[in-house]
Amino acid sequence: MFHHVTRTTRHACTALAVTMFGAVLSLSAQAAYPDKPIRLVVPFPPGGAMDGLARALSDPLGRKFGQTIVVENKSGAGGNLGVEAVAKAPADGYTMVITSIGMVTNRYLYAKLGYDPLKDFAPVTQLAVVPNMLVINPAKVKARTVTELIAEAKAQPGQLTYASAGNGTSIHLSGELFTAMTSTDMQHIPYRGSGPAMSDLIGGQVGMMFDSIASARPHVQSGKLIALALTTARRSPSMPDLPTLAEVGVAGYEVVPWFGIFMPAGTPKDVVRTMHNALTEAMQLSEVKARFSVLGAEVIGHGPEAFAATLAAENTKWEKLIRERRIQAD
Repeated sequence: MFHHVTRTTRHACTALAVTMFGAVLSLSAQAAYPDKPIRLVVPFPPGGAMDGLARALSDPLGRKFGQTIVVENKSGAGGNLGVEAVAKAPADGYTMVITSIGMVTNRYLYAKLGYDPLKDFAPVTQLAVVPNMLVINPAKVKARTVTELIAEAKAQPGQLTYASAGNGTSIHLSGELFTAMTSTDMQHIPYRGSGPAMSDLIGGQVGMMFDSIASARPHVQSGKLIALALTTARRSPSMPDLPTLAEVGVAGYEVVPWFGIFMPAGTPKDVVRTMHNALTEAMQLSEVKARFSVLGAEVIGHGPEAFAATLAAENTKWEKLIRERRIQAD
């Protein structure tokens, strides 16, 4: 009898030990993330605001995790090449992408996409907003206020031109929303990127542009361009004297060029949360704040749930405009 009890007890102890060992193993597996380098894909060329934000965050993230954050520029097809690569990557937390408004607009702009922006991704963090601002070349456009610009556009339909970084970019959609809300007819001139568009605006080949505050501000400060208004609902701390379009006569106008981090759908929730926490922590560092400020970026830091709600609202807004205006990407 005694021997039987001992054996039963021994079996019970062994089972308990195995269970505890398993629990410790799973805990250590969770605690080990990340235990190898993480790839952060930027689906556009180096030099833009998106690339700048990614590089500002990669060093502090790497220090926190004790792992290398590899920033990889994988550009092409309006950002779709890099985004699609991440959609098809393993959902293990070691591949993520920084992207922008295209995550909601591209499904309406392109006839065929190699991924589903809503189903193939787990939102991690809405990082920041970099406002666009309406700038004019004073040699090409007579107007010096938004009200004057609307009057000038109405007096000569189809004559005023605005440049963009390409069909379907937030720079282009800012112009489309402006002409829709003001009932004006202006000619859209798409370029392959903000750089060439800005060169032609300064050169006088086009009259105006809704460009990122980061790339347009130096040309406003040098006097080559005149800034009329911002596209966001609130003024920007980086240019506090510049009014919003809603303030100066286009009531309800709002374009918020946001930037966010996504991982492949199915990435474990605790991994997504770990990355969100690390990113929001990094954005509080003075070195990161300084680099964001140079880009005209305002920190948002929304978590996965709040970011998902933003994406749903953005989706409704842009689907309507893109379908009504029959906008298509190249």
